Amino acid sequence: MREHELHLSDRELIMAMDGELSPSDVNHVEKHLTACWTCRARKMELDRAIADFIDWHRTGLDSRLSSSHGPRAMLKARLAQLAQTQPAPWWRQFNVQRWGWVAAAACALLMALMASDRFLAERGPSVVFAAPNPALTPGAEVLENSNELCREPRPKNKEVDAALRRRVFEEYGIANAPARAYEVDYLITPALGGSDDIHNLWPHSYANTEWNARVKDALEDRLRELVCEGKVDLSTAQREISVNWIEAYKKYFQVEHPILPSNSR
Repeated sequence: MREHELHLSDRELIMAMDGELSPSDVNHVEKHLTACWTCRARKMELDRAIADFIDWHRTGLDSRLSSSHGPRAMLKARLAQLAQTQPAPWWRQFNVQRWGWVAAAACALLMALMASDRFLAERGPSVVFAAPNPALTPGAEVLENSNELCREPRPKNKEVDAALRRRVFEEYGIANAPARAYEVDYLITPALGGSDDIHNLWPHSYANTEWNARVKDALEDRLRELVCEGKVDLSTAQREISVNWIEAYKKYFQVEHPILPSNSR
């Protein structure tokens, strides 16, 4: 083995002095220095060279550079001057009285929003259904014979019980809507042979739509009259009112808009 391979390199010695070696390498260097005069002497030479460089830097180079105290003082003075001439931040310009007005205005706005939500909940539905969802309410009938239908006086719509009403509202995604804003309407009315099956029921808006539940009542009466007079087949009346009752209304009343006001029965 060659002699230079038995000694520590300058790199290893410098890294050891800088504390950059791993614990195992430090242990190896220290053991080697204990037993090797050559490496100890080399380490001392490196120590002196580093010390000489630091001394030269301190006495030679630093003397040519200006002190940092002067620029720092100038910077502080400039910042103080700017602070006196610049306006205060916007949030510091509000005094306690102004903040009081802001808080009062915010409270008033919050109360107005709450009142408007309550008004909408009481006066009308937030979701308007002028026509049913065909996937949920395709229609269902129990009578297909006009003679049997017309022998009886016009039957009133059966009152939908609370449990069935809740199911209808849940299907249409308005479980928490005010009940008085909607009529759980029969798509095919019992006066035309419709059943009380849930597939024949939907939440029809009383207001907030031109084609509301009260307008549909007029069409139901008109179609029953035509069926019982033999002018329209019962199956045709059932099909047209279930497919698109609004178009059926326009067809049989020959209008583009409801004849009855939205608040009429």
